[in-house]
Amino acid sequence: MIRNSLKKVLIIGAGPVGLTLAIELTRFGIPVRIIDKAAERTDKSKALVVWSRTLELLDRQPGGSAAFIEAGFKAHAFSFLSGDRLIGRVTMESVATPYPYALMLPQADTERLLEERLASLGVTVQRSTEAVSIALRDDGADVVLRLPDGREENESADWLVGCDGAHSLVRHTVGATFDGSTMDSDWILADVHMRGYPVPDTEATVYWHEDGAFVVFPISPGRYRLLADLPPSGEAHPPTPTLEQVQTLIDRRGPQGMTAFDPIWLAGFRINGRKVTRYRWGRAFLCGDAAHVHSPAGGQGMNTGMQDAFNLAWKLALVAQGRATEALIDSFSPERSDVGEQVLKNAERLTLVGTTRNPVARTVRDVMGHLMLGLAPVQNRVADTMTEMTIGYPESPLNAGSASGLNGPEPGQRVLGDRPFGAGSEARYALLGSGSAAAELIGRYANVLEAELRTPPDPNGVWLVRPDGYVAAVARHDDLSAIEKSLARLMV
Repeated sequence: MIRNSLKKVLIIGAGPVGLTLAIELTRFGIPVRIIDKAAERTDKSKALVVWSRTLELLDRQPGGSAAFIEAGFKAHAFSFLSGDRLIGRVTMESVATPYPYALMLPQADTERLLEERLASLGVTVQRSTEAVSIALRDDGADVVLRLPDGREENESADWLVGCDGAHSLVRHTVGATFDGSTMDSDWILADVHMRGYPVPDTEATVYWHEDGAFVVFPISPGRYRLLADLPPSGEAHPPTPTLEQVQTLIDRRGPQGMTAFDPIWLAGFRINGRKVTRYRWGRAFLCGDAAHVHSPAGGQGMNTGMQDAFNLAWKLALVAQGRATEALIDSFSPERSDVGEQVLKNAERLTLVGTTRNPVARTVRDVMGHLMLGLAPVQNRVADTMTEMTIGYPESPLNAGSASGLNGPEPGQRVLGDRPFGAGSEARYALLGSGSAAAELIGRYANVLEAELRTPPDPNGVWLVRPDGYVAAVARHDDLSAIEKSLARLMV
């Protein structure tokens, strides 16, 4: 057995979630070790969409979101059809973000870009390295690792994060139940080249058919992802479809004239909707698929996991560096569990709407869908939900103070600044405001606040904004007691 020196944070799993967490912690100065039992990162497209809110959060990192945008393909609209009838069309143009689109980027490319970014910060993923057992302590964890050459190593860490997927060893170790169910249907996934797509390549299309759903996502010009549900096969694992079977589905459920060829990836799968109730277990945390899995409807899975990592990293950095109490990190589980619950319910709802075979239910769906999606406020709300602009923490234990009569975001809501919040080498809150009282707060809490005041959305107010860009507290400029209380409660 090899015995290694203490590491601050051990991350198990080097998919998009683990890589995001490692980047965030590293840039905040927290030593990490990140391992993955796979010999290489995935070469499959898997999760396909990077949504607007995730791109905003990537802007906090060195290099920002530019490399991802350059490598991806922008989809600006989603259309819903039933037979030949257009039910509705949702565009992203109304979304209040620098990135009003769905960035279509195969997961293989997302992981490549994240791993390159992590390497530029001096951290290398240790592959073919598997955690085989975990023992939690009050002050950390002891983990037995199996190295590429088959030897075992004892590793100790102050903090342990399971980003190790749906079959998470960390989740099994802490005893978290994975509550939920598996849908009684098989699904096919086909990443193919295709001719004859009748709408612009910058639009995705959802076809509601009497046999079930049929979805077309553009990946790049001429390349598409197709998804469709099938009756249950009764087999232990859904069979992998052939190109001929895919073409039959296209002809049956899609518009005429589309021809698939040169398949890149064909797969069968089943949809699970499952989630843990707690994301923190002492010094261990669960992120991404280790904490929640759900329908691919809406493409929220990878983004939700990456945002788990963004949420955890700045809190863990402040606590690990002794600049904040553990009350700060206690907020990770309730905040992200609430978001995970919302995503799970939304994905289930979208899936059930698209796959119903009941003729009466289909008629009601089509009529109500056409009516609702014809209203601009509904279209805007759908777009905001898809792009994850609606994600927030209205019930967060970190929230304090909501001064009435001010023009600006409430505690728990996202706010965009003139530059990204939480950028740089330290996790710091920002104060948006003016006046001597606000400046004095910066002096008293210099350990956790940015050194300069930022411009507030309303000159009569002061906003305390977290490093992840969500409002923690709001006060009128002549009474900052709510903001000071928020800071004093959490900061050492």
